[in-house]
Amino acid sequence: MDTMMTDNLQIVTPKPLTKDAFSAFGDVIEASAEAKSFAINDGFTQRYHDLAKVDVNDHEGHTLLNIFRSTPLTQPIAIKMMERHPHGSQAFIPMGDNPYLIVVAPAGEFDRNNIEVFLANSNQGINYHKGTWHHFCLALGSESDFLVVDRGGEGDNCDVLELDGSLVIAQS
Repeated sequence: MDTMMTDNLQIVTPKPLTKDAFSAFGDVIEASAEAKSFAINDGFTQRYHDLAKVDVNDHEGHTLLNIFRSTPLTQPIAIKMMERHPHGSQAFIPMGDNPYLIVVAPAGEFDRNNIEVFLANSNQGINYHKGTWHHFCLALGSESDFLVVDRGGEGDNCDVLELDGSLVIAQS
Protein backbone atom coordinates (compact mmCIF):
# COMPACT_ATOMS: atom_id res chain seq x y z
CA MET A 1 0.00 0.00 0.00
CA ASP A 2 1.45 3.37 -1.06
CA THR A 3 0.55 5.58 1.90
CA MET A 4 1.44 8.82 3.65
CA MET A 5 0.49 9.90 7.23
CA THR A 6 -0.96 13.36 7.94
CA ASP A 7 -2.75 14.43 11.17
CA ASN A 8 -3.86 10.90 12.16
CA LEU A 9 -5.07 10.26 8.62
CA GLN A 10 -3.36 7.74 6.40
CA ILE A 11 -3.51 8.71 2.71
CA VAL A 12 -3.45 5.93 0.11
CA THR A 13 -2.73 6.71 -3.56
CA PRO A 14 -4.58 4.73 -6.24
CA LYS A 15 -2.45 2.77 -8.69
CA PRO A 16 -3.41 1.78 -12.23
CA LEU A 17 -5.49 -1.38 -12.55
CA THR A 18 -3.53 -4.15 -14.29
CA LYS A 19 -4.10 -7.89 -14.54
CA ASP A 20 -0.89 -8.69 -12.63
CA ALA A 21 -1.36 -6.11 -9.85
CA PHE A 22 -4.96 -7.23 -9.25
CA SER A 23 -4.47 -11.02 -9.56
CA ALA A 24 -4.47 -11.67 -5.77
CA PHE A 25 -7.95 -10.13 -5.52
CA GLY A 26 -9.67 -11.27 -8.71
CA ASP A 27 -9.76 -10.88 -12.46
CA VAL A 28 -9.52 -7.78 -14.67
CA ILE A 29 -12.19 -7.91 -17.38
CA GLU A 30 -11.03 -6.07 -20.50
CA ALA A 31 -10.48 -6.53 -24.21
CA SER A 32 -6.68 -6.46 -24.14
CA ALA A 33 -3.83 -7.93 -26.14
CA GLU A 34 -3.23 -10.36 -23.22
CA ALA A 35 -6.74 -11.85 -23.41
CA LYS A 36 -7.54 -14.97 -25.40
CA SER A 37 -9.46 -13.75 -28.44
CA PHE A 38 -10.67 -14.97 -31.81
CA ALA A 39 -12.90 -13.86 -34.67
CA ILE A 40 -16.57 -14.95 -34.76
CA ASN A 41 -19.68 -13.98 -36.78
CA ASP A 42 -17.99 -14.29 -40.16
CA GLY A 43 -15.09 -12.14 -38.94
CA PHE A 44 -17.22 -9.13 -37.99
CA THR A 45 -16.79 -9.65 -34.24
CA GLN A 46 -13.73 -10.25 -32.10
CA ARG A 47 -14.57 -12.42 -29.07
CA TYR A 48 -12.45 -11.81 -25.95
CA HIS A 49 -12.94 -15.17 -24.26
CA ASP A 50 -13.09 -16.47 -20.68
CA LEU A 51 -12.14 -13.19 -19.00
CA ALA A 52 -13.22 -14.05 -15.42
CA LYS A 53 -13.85 -17.07 -13.23
CA VAL A 54 -17.42 -16.53 -12.04
CA ASP A 55 -17.93 -18.63 -8.88
CA VAL A 56 -21.51 -18.81 -7.58
CA ASN A 57 -22.16 -22.49 -6.84
CA ASP A 58 -21.82 -22.58 -3.01
CA HIS A 59 -25.03 -23.66 -1.25
CA GLU A 60 -26.86 -24.25 -4.57
CA GLY A 61 -26.28 -20.66 -5.64
CA HIS A 62 -27.22 -19.22 -9.00
CA THR A 63 -25.99 -16.36 -11.16
CA LEU A 64 -27.60 -12.93 -10.75
CA LEU A 65 -27.30 -10.11 -13.30
CA ASN A 66 -27.87 -6.67 -11.79
CA ILE A 67 -27.28 -3.02 -12.58
CA PHE A 68 -25.84 -0.93 -9.74
CA ARG A 69 -26.07 2.87 -10.11
CA SER A 70 -23.28 4.52 -8.11
CA THR A 71 -23.10 8.15 -7.03
CA PRO A 72 -19.60 9.61 -6.59
CA LEU A 73 -18.57 10.38 -3.02
CA THR A 74 -17.01 13.71 -2.05
CA GLN A 75 -13.22 13.61 -2.34
CA PRO A 76 -10.99 12.89 -0.60
CA ILE A 77 -12.77 9.60 0.15
CA ALA A 78 -12.44 8.15 3.66
CA ILE A 79 -12.61 4.35 3.74
CA LYS A 80 -15.35 3.64 6.29
CA MET A 81 -16.32 0.08 5.39
CA MET A 82 -15.21 -3.10 3.69
CA GLU A 83 -17.29 -6.11 2.68
CA ARG A 84 -16.74 -9.61 1.34
CA HIS A 85 -18.86 -12.32 -0.24
CA PRO A 86 -17.89 -15.71 1.25
CA HIS A 87 -20.04 -17.85 -1.08
CA GLY A 88 -19.37 -16.37 -4.51
CA SER A 89 -17.42 -14.05 -6.74
CA GLN A 90 -18.74 -10.61 -7.73
CA ALA A 91 -18.03 -8.88 -11.05
CA PHE A 92 -18.46 -5.18 -11.90
CA ILE A 93 -18.48 -4.07 -15.55
CA PRO A 94 -18.82 -0.31 -16.15
CA MET A 95 -21.55 0.73 -18.59
CA GLY A 96 -20.38 4.30 -19.20
CA ASP A 97 -17.32 6.44 -19.82
CA ASN A 98 -16.22 7.25 -16.25
CA PRO A 99 -13.20 5.84 -14.44
CA TYR A 100 -13.78 4.39 -10.95
CA LEU A 101 -11.86 3.38 -7.84
CA ILE A 102 -11.41 -0.14 -6.47
CA VAL A 103 -10.49 -0.67 -2.81
CA VAL A 104 -9.50 -4.25 -1.89
CA ALA A 105 -7.79 -6.39 0.73
CA PRO A 106 -6.93 -10.10 0.57
CA ALA A 107 -9.42 -12.80 1.53
CA GLY A 108 -9.12 -14.21 5.05
CA GLU A 109 -8.75 -12.27 8.28
CA PHE A 110 -9.09 -8.56 7.50
CA ASP A 111 -5.99 -6.39 7.97
CA ARG A 112 -6.30 -2.71 7.02
CA ASN A 113 -2.54 -2.61 6.36
CA ASN A 114 -3.16 -4.84 3.32
CA ILE A 115 -5.67 -2.50 1.66
CA GLU A 116 -4.81 -1.55 -1.92
CA VAL A 117 -6.53 1.03 -4.12
CA PHE A 118 -6.71 0.84 -7.91
CA LEU A 119 -7.87 3.33 -10.53
CA ALA A 120 -9.84 1.57 -13.29
CA ASN A 121 -10.59 2.97 -16.72
CA SER A 122 -14.12 2.83 -18.09
CA ASN A 123 -13.12 -0.07 -20.36
CA GLN A 124 -11.98 -2.27 -17.44
CA GLY A 125 -14.27 -4.43 -15.36
CA ILE A 126 -13.25 -6.52 -12.37
CA ASN A 127 -14.31 -9.80 -10.79
CA TYR A 128 -13.61 -10.15 -7.07
CA HIS A 129 -12.64 -13.66 -6.04
CA LYS A 130 -14.82 -15.30 -3.40
CA GLY A 131 -13.96 -13.86 0.04
CA THR A 132 -11.94 -10.86 -1.22
CA TRP A 133 -12.51 -7.80 0.99
CA HIS A 134 -13.64 -4.73 -0.99
CA HIS A 135 -15.31 -1.37 -0.66
CA PHE A 136 -18.57 -0.71 -2.51
CA CYS A 137 -18.14 0.64 -6.02
CA LEU A 138 -16.60 4.13 -6.07
CA ALA A 139 -17.75 6.03 -9.15
CA LEU A 140 -15.72 9.05 -10.24
CA GLY A 141 -16.88 12.08 -12.21
CA SER A 142 -20.63 11.49 -12.30
CA GLU A 143 -23.28 8.90 -11.50
CA SER A 144 -22.25 5.62 -13.13
CA ASP A 145 -23.97 2.35 -13.94
CA PHE A 146 -22.28 -1.04 -13.56
CA LEU A 147 -23.44 -4.43 -14.76
CA VAL A 148 -22.92 -6.67 -11.73
CA VAL A 149 -22.68 -10.46 -11.88
CA ASP A 150 -22.90 -12.15 -8.50
CA ARG A 151 -24.46 -14.99 -6.52
CA GLY A 152 -28.04 -15.51 -5.44
CA GLY A 153 -29.20 -18.37 -3.23
CA GLU A 154 -29.25 -19.68 0.30
CA GLY A 155 -26.87 -18.40 2.97
CA ASP A 156 -25.73 -14.94 4.01
CA ASN A 157 -23.28 -13.89 1.32
CA CYS A 158 -22.19 -10.47 2.58
CA ASP A 159 -19.96 -9.77 5.60
CA VAL A 160 -19.50 -6.05 6.36
CA LEU A 161 -16.86 -4.37 8.53
CA GLU A 162 -17.13 -0.76 9.69
CA LEU A 163 -13.86 1.17 9.70
CA ASP A 164 -12.95 4.45 11.41
CA GLY A 165 -12.36 6.44 8.20
CA SER A 166 -8.75 7.30 9.07
CA LEU A 167 -7.56 5.75 5.79
CA VAL A 168 -8.23 8.27 3.03
CA ILE A 169 -7.84 7.92 -0.73
CA ALA A 170 -5.81 10.70 -2.39
CA GLN A 171 -7.71 12.90 -4.85
CA SER A 172 -8.25 11.16 -8.19
